[in-house]
Amino acid sequence: MSKSAVIIVEAVLAVVILGSIFFKTTSAPPAPVPVSDPMADHHKPKPADSSIFSSLINQPAPDFTLTTFDGKSLQLSQMRGKNVLLFFNEGLMCYPACWDQIVAFGADGEFAKANTVVLNITVDPQSQWQQATVKMPKLASATVLLDTQKEASAKYGVLSLESSMHRGQFPGHTYVLIDKKGIVRFQLDDPTMAIRNKQLLEEIAKL
Repeated sequence: MSKSAVIIVEAVLAVVILGSIFFKTTSAPPAPVPVSDPMADHHKPKPADSSIFSSLINQPAPDFTLTTFDGKSLQLSQMRGKNVLLFFNEGLMCYPACWDQIVAFGADGEFAKANTVVLNITVDPQSQWQQATVKMPKLASATVLLDTQKEASAKYGVLSLESSMHRGQFPGHTYVLIDKKGIVRFQLDDPTMAIRNKQLLEEIAKL
């Protein structure tokens, strides 16, 4: 092979090698493999699940016995002959929205005129709720039941609804209307956490 041919071959090899190096240094690095963060996953809210809640419509209301914040025992089935409105709520940590709704129920005489008992159900312990009535005395005008074991909340499927800010652990802002025969006739889960007296009275009038 002539000297000029050798030079040409060496030049070609040099171009190939330099091109290979340039390609490796300028090509995009491989995408990193996503790694699950256990702590981040732990704090993600559980997906909403309304299957139990939705299945109750036009069915007998699950019975329960709970204690009022002032120590009295109350059983739902004893309310037969009256309409019953259940307000499942997050209680003390849901200030002021849940507190305002509870106070609004206690101050509204239209429910009694409509032969309707309003039961506000919270998972708070008795001692803490008594402290809340000191902070907002108007809370004492409403009937508040303490579902500290979350048994009633679980029966009605309200722990995993959209309105719950601690899904799977606490109810949010949920209404269940039961007729005089103990049948669930209306439900409303309200993530906006508004005061719903007017709307609920309209639903009671349909019974």
